[in-house]
This record gives sequence, C-alpha cells and structure tokens, in this order.
Amino acid sequence: MANEKQYPMTKEGKEKLEQELEYLKTVKRKEVVERIKIARGFGDLSENSEYDAAKDEQAFVESRIQMLETMIRNAVIIEEDKENPDVVSLGKSVTFIELPDGEEETYTIVGSAEADPFEGKISNDSPIAKSLIGHRVGDEVTVQTPGGEMLVKIVAVK
Repeated sequence: MANEKQYPMTKEGKEKLEQELEYLKTVKRKEVVERIKIARGFGDLSENSEYDAAKDEQAFVESRIQMLETMIRNAVIIEEDKENPDVVSLGKSVTFIELPDGEEETYTIVGSAEADPFEGKISNDSPIAKSLIGHRVGDEVTVQTPGGEMLVKIVAVK
C-alpha cells in the first residue's frame, strides 16, 4: 500500500467524501439492486434496455465506491500553515486581481480529490494554483492559463 497515490485534502473535503461513500453504500447500491430485480422481470435479458442500464449504473456505483475508499484511505489532511498566514498554500483561499484591468477572483486551493471550479475550489495541480503557491500578499505573479499568460497581483490570503 505504500506505493498508492496520496490525496491531499481538507478535513471538510474528506468528510464530504465519507458522506458520499456512506450514501452510495447504504442507499444507492440498494436502489440499483432493486432496479436490476425489476428489470429482470421484464423478460429476455438480451434485449432488455432497463436491465442493461441498471447493470451499467451498478458498475458505475461500485467503481465510485472503490475510488472513494481508496481516496479516503490515502487521504492526507492539509494542516493550516499558521506560521505563514499571508503565503499561498494548499488549503488556503487566495484573492487576486488581474492586471492591468483589475478583475478580482478568489479561489481555494485544494487537493485534486476535492477540486470543484464551480465552487471556487481549484486543484493544487492546476496551472493557476502552481503559479500562486508560495507567493505572498502583494506579489505580482505570471499565471499560466489555457488562454495564455496573465499577470495577477495577490491581494488576500485566508
């Protein structure tokens, strides 16, 4: 097990994964098994689309359960860096403004397991996070984005 990938994440991120795992094991798994039973009652399994769909969903659920178990087992909880409160690091929120126009953006840098750009959570492996990590409030940083480079100024780290 020593060679398994580690998953850096916040305590809250791990709890969210544990909740999803519990739901999949106790609720969703049973729902899918019931759908398979019902679909079997429709007759010939070779031409039974309901059965095929239920089996596909079962495979997805079981795969997700395995993935979550691995991620939780290999979770590395991100501890708050109290000695460097104004330095961008994993687990912190960073606010920056794009230069020269001043558009402000805020992201929380998290491990890839809990990244969700729609919630403002970006992976520490993302180009933006990689560019910002280690910099301080007031630093101007060139950030690589899919659209090219942009210059930003870090205005807050929490």
